[in-house]
Amino acid sequence: MRILYGVQGTGNGHLSRARVMAKALAKQSIKVDFFFSGREARHYFDMQCFGDYRAETGLTFATHNGGVSMTKTAWQNSLSALVKDVRNIDLSGYDLVLNDFEPVSAWAAKQQGVPSVGISHQAALRYAVPKVGDNWFNQILLNYFAPVDNALGCHWHHFGFPILPPFVEVSAEVSYASHEILVYLPFESPEAIVELLRPFDGYLFQVFHGSVPSSNDLAHVRWSGFSRDGFKQVLGRCGGVIASAGFELASEALTLGKKLLVKPLRGQFEQLSNVVALELLGAADCMMTLDSHIVRRWLKAPRPLPIAYPQVGDALVTWLQQGEWQSGEALCQALWQQVELPESWCKKALSACCCILVIEIKCAINCYFSY
Repeated sequence: MRILYGVQGTGNGHLSRARVMAKALAKQSIKVDFFFSGREARHYFDMQCFGDYRAETGLTFATHNGGVSMTKTAWQNSLSALVKDVRNIDLSGYDLVLNDFEPVSAWAAKQQGVPSVGISHQAALRYAVPKVGDNWFNQILLNYFAPVDNALGCHWHHFGFPILPPFVEVSAEVSYASHEILVYLPFESPEAIVELLRPFDGYLFQVFHGSVPSSNDLAHVRWSGFSRDGFKQVLGRCGGVIASAGFELASEALTLGKKLLVKPLRGQFEQLSNVVALELLGAADCMMTLDSHIVRRWLKAPRPLPIAYPQVGDALVTWLQQGEWQSGEALCQALWQQVELPESWCKKALSACCCILVIEIKCAINCYFSY
């Protein structure tokens, strides 16, 4: 079997999931070529596991001051360039396109008639899982940004749907330094992060960011550039994580038993929905703006129990080799049977599913009587 693996490169979460899959695919000696889009090639880092990968422009969302900027997004993206990238991919030698919400390889597979399987957190949002800010535009985005023949989503809880557990790879060396905090807020300005953390000189904050503040006079706030190995070392020993509301880092924190405080990217449907799910499960605290009062309260919160998610990558590779790509329900069910979720999660998730079902029934009744 030969696979082209398309990965959305705008967020490091997609790359983290691809790293898990790269190791799982290598165990089975499957020939894989990796294709990335969404950021400039020079901005990728720690990419050795992907071999001789290819990177193109693709499509991406631009941000400004902690939110999505639709003006900058429209300015930075070119549909003509996307069409050109799609036409330049020759898939004649591939048996399958594996896709993590990457538009170029997804549309190329569709045009050239090559089977495609999607694995992404976005695919889970097609179901009636906890969500906020959903509208027609987001539904079009989920269904047509990177269309595939069969999409498998992943989430922290299945919520009663055929969804995979998270793809998680964490350090085997885990400790708990309660006063050391990892900070990953890539969409916030360095100066804003400094002011957020200024009052808490009794803690050590390890900040990972693409930029540095113009002035940092705080000994308890240390800055590092992006490095996957350095990041994982701090994640393994810290007492908690302050981060954007992306999916993969939250998954790693839950697996390691690290308390979590998230700040979503304003206007980003996926991150806002992640906040709803985390708060519903009682798995994290949230701040919608950089708020020192919320940080102060969160720092005193107790440590959660770790969640042992299974090796999803290995199971998925076995499933891919079987060639029955139209239904993944049995795979999802088998993986969730290996997970012992917190009892409180199960009760809250059941309550959420009941509420969602009631809302859907009411909508159906209203639609029926409106004719």
